[in-house]
Amino acid sequence: MNKPSIDLQEAKKRSIADLMQLFSVTEDGLAASEAEKRLQAYGPNEITEKKVNPFIKFLSNFWGPIQWMIEAAALISLIIGQLEDFIIIVILLFINVLVKYIQESKASNAIELLKKKLSPSARVRRGGQWIVTNARELVPGDVIRVRLGDIIPADVKLISEGYLDVDESALTGESLPVEKKINDIGYSGAIVRKGEMDALVILTGMSTYFGRTAKLAEKIDRPSHFQRAIVKIGNYLIIVTLLLVLLICIIEILRGHNIFYILQFALVLTIAGVPVALPAVLSVTMAVGAIALTKKEAIVSKLVAIEEMAGMDILCADKTGTITQNAICVASTAPYGTYKEEDVLLYADLASREEDKDQIDMAIIENVKENKELATAVSQYKVLSFKPFDPVWKRTEALVKKDDSKFKVTKGAPQMIVALCKGDSNFEKDVNEHVERFASDGYRTLGVARTVGDDIWEFVGVIALHDPPRDDSLDTIKTAQSMGLDVKMITGDHVAIAKNIAKKVGLGIDIQPQTAIIDVPDEKAAEIVERADGFAQVFPEHKYRIVELLQKKGHIVGMTGDGVNDVPALQIADAGIAVAGATDAAKSAADIVLTLPGISVIIDSIKESRKIFRRMTNYSIYRMGETIRLVFFITVSIIFFNFYPISALMVVLLALLNDFPIMTISYDNVLYSSKPERWNMRTLLGVSTALGLFGVFASFGLLYIGINMFHLDHEILQSFIYLKLSVAGHLFLFVARTKGPFWSVLPSPILFLTVVLTQLIATIITVYGILLPAMGWKLALFVWGYSIIWFLMTDILKLLIYRVLEK
Repeated sequence: MNKPSIDLQEAKKRSIADLMQLFSVTEDGLAASEAEKRLQAYGPNEITEKKVNPFIKFLSNFWGPIQWMIEAAALISLIIGQLEDFIIIVILLFINVLVKYIQESKASNAIELLKKKLSPSARVRRGGQWIVTNARELVPGDVIRVRLGDIIPADVKLISEGYLDVDESALTGESLPVEKKINDIGYSGAIVRKGEMDALVILTGMSTYFGRTAKLAEKIDRPSHFQRAIVKIGNYLIIVTLLLVLLICIIEILRGHNIFYILQFALVLTIAGVPVALPAVLSVTMAVGAIALTKKEAIVSKLVAIEEMAGMDILCADKTGTITQNAICVASTAPYGTYKEEDVLLYADLASREEDKDQIDMAIIENVKENKELATAVSQYKVLSFKPFDPVWKRTEALVKKDDSKFKVTKGAPQMIVALCKGDSNFEKDVNEHVERFASDGYRTLGVARTVGDDIWEFVGVIALHDPPRDDSLDTIKTAQSMGLDVKMITGDHVAIAKNIAKKVGLGIDIQPQTAIIDVPDEKAAEIVERADGFAQVFPEHKYRIVELLQKKGHIVGMTGDGVNDVPALQIADAGIAVAGATDAAKSAADIVLTLPGISVIIDSIKESRKIFRRMTNYSIYRMGETIRLVFFITVSIIFFNFYPISALMVVLLALLNDFPIMTISYDNVLYSSKPERWNMRTLLGVSTALGLFGVFASFGLLYIGINMFHLDHEILQSFIYLKLSVAGHLFLFVARTKGPFWSVLPSPILFLTVVLTQLIATIITVYGILLPAMGWKLALFVWGYSIIWFLMTDILKLLIYRVLEK
């Protein structure tokens, strides 16, 4: 096929007619078949990221501090002639790297899936019909419409009358919006702040000026509260381990022991003590959580939001579409002066545009269509130009013609329409009475006006719109409150409407107007915001301030939004939530993007986030307790008893084989907390330290039995102790994963089966002498029985510790 192409400089110079001819397209757009051919020729309208070669990515897992220590231990084994240890360490290293590579690939694939789900949509004219399609399917020659809140999906030439205010700061660094008119160029990735225009697609994908569309999904690249706590735990374990290992090295060198063996043992003990699996567990847990949320119609665009939502204690929820159905219908009309009800609906219909699929416009248009006489009357008018809704002037406007007369019509926020019109002293009072009456019934209102004579605006009347609460809002809000979440309603509607809806859904009715925090000192305003049940008649800048004030009071705040002017509030919130039907700009700023309306999706997201937090807390307790249990036992044995309880190879087996079940903790069954989650390091350190030290006593108890009761020689004793450390380690995982008795939450099948499999391997290699000295079934069964008894006592101790610490 003919594959027309042109650069942007040439496109700027050439006329619209020339470009339409070049791309063989009319105002009706491309035919669907032609668009499909061009998609094959040009490729998808997306940015192809540079992929790392899978083999290189696999090899990179051998590079890093932990890997260096394992590799050094293998090299030392070779130097001192322990060839068997060298081979085993190398094999185990390869297995560990392979598992890590597979798990991280799963996480990467999850991110790719989210990116595809979050790719922006576009309104495109195909065969004379406006359709909505994925922006990646746009091709040069397509006629598209860009409007308020859109991210321009390709490089385009603007071809219709009107204007756009476009934010190009991501491209040019220019902080102020740039005004665009017919014949101007719009760049891919720019955000439409005002206006609406048709455009001709010139360049797509990698050929665009920007080189990429807005980044709507990202990997973990900024530390959250959660990640910072995990890093602190990791650093704590590393420092404790290194200090103890250094102490062992100094004492053993002073005792005159083999320097190479000391170094080898020190390296592998360090490997066992530091949280080798921590990065993999974190990334896999986040990815699994993101996929789980996707199944519940909540797409994660910034993975750290999962962590922030676990601690969220205040949710600022938009009323329309979140608490209410967003199924707007015309409830009533109140004409003004000599106008009739039919006039109010007629002029409101003319000030609406069906193809934009705006909820309010569609409610009015559908109402008019149901009245055949009114629909016939509308058809006698011709709309010459249309100005879409703008969040600043809060109204739409159209220039219409009937026969030889032209006039303008407008609809929008009553206060804005009243400000346009002139009336007697009672005019504004009469309109406000209508607005107040409708608002007390829970109806939002629109003012309607038209021009007469020399463009003098005349008030036509008020339309009442009804948007009932969602059926699930009452129960969902009760659930949220039971979870320790304070839900505050935020709406641009009248205070009386907000109070009416709040009463129906079980929220408090202390709804404040935005004036309550305007020109008020921050300290006083923060108290008002914290105390209030919600805010009405708010503008985007008020949303931003509400979030900021709550954060200053120490709250973790979630904020919902859907429009381009909600972007600042979504960005500053700890968890920015773009609701169903949000603009691309809002999606790009949000952390979570909802694909279904309603507050229940948000609550599901919070529940899932708290589950993820619990999994990571369980892992942290296990990892800290296990390090104390293992490293302290070995350190005390060597320093005070001049005795190596296990060999270097056994330490490697413990460190690497026991990490396999830990990977599956991301899939473990947990209960979500009934209150917002916060990192309580006192509890975390207290529980893990106490349980870890209790495990040290258990290990010395078995060591005493092995020496003084069974009279085992050194090599058999090491296998004896190794099996105990291995079995007890995973039994300790079952203790750490619940706050209640270990049976209160059953482990996931994959976690349980992995633990059983690894401990079966540990038992067999010690019983039959595979890799390690053989000790037989009698000793192995004794170790299992001993470990189970201490496991039950450890679980009882855990319950007592939690009871004391949480008081």
